[in-house]
Amino acid sequence: MDMNQYLEVFIEESKEHLQACNEKLLDLEKNPNDLAIVNDIFRSAHTLKGMSATMGYEDLASLTHQMENVLDAIRNEMLSVTPALFDAVFASVDALEEMVYSITEGGDGKKDVSAIVAMLKSIENGDEGSHDHNSQQHTNNDSSNHTIQEYDDFEYTVIQQSKEQGFSAYELSISLREDCLLKAARVFMVFEILEQIGEVIKSVPTVELLEDEKFDSQFTVAIVSKDTSDDIQNKVMKVSEIEAVKIHILDPSNMTNSQSNLRPADLAGNDSSMKNEESLQILEQETSVKTAKKQVAATSTKTIRVNIERLDILMNLFEELVIDRGRLEQISKDLNNNELDETVERMSRISGDLQNIILNMRMVPVETVFNRFPRMIRQLAKDLNKKINLEIIGAETELDRTVIDEIGDPLVHLLRNAIDHGIEMPDGRVKKGKTEEGNVILRAYHSGNHVFIEIEDDGAGINRDRVLKKAIDRDVITEQTASTLTDKQVYELIFSSGFSTADQISDISGRGVGLDVVKSTIESLGGSVSIDAEEGKGSLFSIQLPLTLSIISVMLVELQNEKYAIPLSSIIETAVIKKEEILQAHNQKVIDYRGKIVPLVFLSEIFEVPVENSNEDFVSLIIVRKGDKMAALVVDSFIGQQEIVLKSLGNYLNSVFAITGATILGDGQVALIIDCNSLIK
Repeated sequence: MDMNQYLEVFIEESKEHLQACNEKLLDLEKNPNDLAIVNDIFRSAHTLKGMSATMGYEDLASLTHQMENVLDAIRNEMLSVTPALFDAVFASVDALEEMVYSITEGGDGKKDVSAIVAMLKSIENGDEGSHDHNSQQHTNNDSSNHTIQEYDDFEYTVIQQSKEQGFSAYELSISLREDCLLKAARVFMVFEILEQIGEVIKSVPTVELLEDEKFDSQFTVAIVSKDTSDDIQNKVMKVSEIEAVKIHILDPSNMTNSQSNLRPADLAGNDSSMKNEESLQILEQETSVKTAKKQVAATSTKTIRVNIERLDILMNLFEELVIDRGRLEQISKDLNNNELDETVERMSRISGDLQNIILNMRMVPVETVFNRFPRMIRQLAKDLNKKINLEIIGAETELDRTVIDEIGDPLVHLLRNAIDHGIEMPDGRVKKGKTEEGNVILRAYHSGNHVFIEIEDDGAGINRDRVLKKAIDRDVITEQTASTLTDKQVYELIFSSGFSTADQISDISGRGVGLDVVKSTIESLGGSVSIDAEEGKGSLFSIQLPLTLSIISVMLVELQNEKYAIPLSSIIETAVIKKEEILQAHNQKVIDYRGKIVPLVFLSEIFEVPVENSNEDFVSLIIVRKGDKMAALVVDSFIGQQEIVLKSLGNYLNSVFAITGATILGDGQVALIIDCNSLIK
């Protein structure tokens, strides 16, 4: 069978399982006694092992198998959770990630994992060896005498009434082979056989979990049947990949009831006349209800993976449709035809709904990038002997998939800088009156037509004098220029190519290494990065990224004969004020907006639009916001709201101040789209 057709699915699902392992291991480190977390990790490892074996990646399967053994010992309370065990399992996950990324890049997924496997085996054998043998022997000896599972009142009554009607009740403990590839298929075949020879009362795990392969290699089934135990065993063993079937007879007088302490006779009570057929009828009704619920659950979780290139093509086609829609709306207004107006209005509503669906299909929460950082920071803090508390805010903020794919590496670099060169050693922090544990905040939020990602730390900050000294030594700036720079401009110097401030924070290395690469990557995405810092208090790196939603809602405005578009997501409100309401403060024209002083920005001056002398007594304003800062943009007139297609200005015009792109209007004119964030200071 050609496995290449399944390769993409294998890679995606492997990454998901490894990410789940990382997250759950961090949870387990905080709650080492929570066996539910161990079970979650075990299931992810077990699924990954099966997938790897099926695809023929032996090193992957071998390592996950040994990791699974250690996890199994933990959940069976044969091994205690220790720092050494965590290190070994984290090392295993790292190695598995390397192999999966090797496969992603067209490699064979091979890696020498013998050292890690040996480390896991030594951990497993060191604490488990004798216990495992004894416990296994104990299970084998006891399995014929006692029931393994507990039964509720209903299940108990069915077993008791079945016995009165001449049926026997059995509990089957069925083990699949370790290398079983299609576990769900084998379970289905076993249930097919059991339903032919009797009635299934209970299964552990539940049928839903068995079908989803969310179980180990063993499961238990209770049935009532007139067949002998030997006949049942022989029939079940005919299913391939079944390793063992252990059967013992259920005796109602010796059974444990999970929901009451009543004696068997008490349970029978007035229901002793209940026919076995009635019991089985109730059982069938419950089974049908469970089946219906299972089908609903299965239907509600259906998903499909779509190549991002197909979404790009779909988006491009829809952009053309939006331009034509704008043209139709313009023609409809000119002709003033009722039927045409109705048709165009209906088309606008439908295309608006379609637009929302297409845009949402492309959007991904930044959580997909952020969720790999806690694991990285745990290891980095350990390597540096530092104590770090990472706080993630706004992980649900959504970004376009193309940006998500590129933003990971710059964020890794900035986080490493914050921890390695920003946060001080625990004893150094205590001397400065800080807590031993350094705080790093990773924050994401929307503002206007952009997403901001901020990395803030409460470390040593940036030393202005040392940055300037290095910049002058490296001929990045002259001494004359240095004296005129603001603090913010000085901090920006560390983004210069090859710039390093080795003695800025420590004697080992400084913040500047590689930050030029970070800046160029972010700018290639149409974004920007800035720094704010205070020596001894900490630093704040802020990344501004476009949502890259190529279709946006805007307010069209006019400056003389030129048309501009302002994204609605940046606008608080529009206003018309009298000229005498304009105030003067610190050589800046401002207005009093709801008790706040808001500066005026004259767009005609910014974009050098020729202004005709006007004697009008009123001024049209658009109040815009970036975070908690506001500005009032002065325009000549408002045209109205419209949805437009954002087009890039191209490489020749990518540095035009305060312009983020252009659009083609319904009448064929070009309108420039204003970037409000760059106008707010």
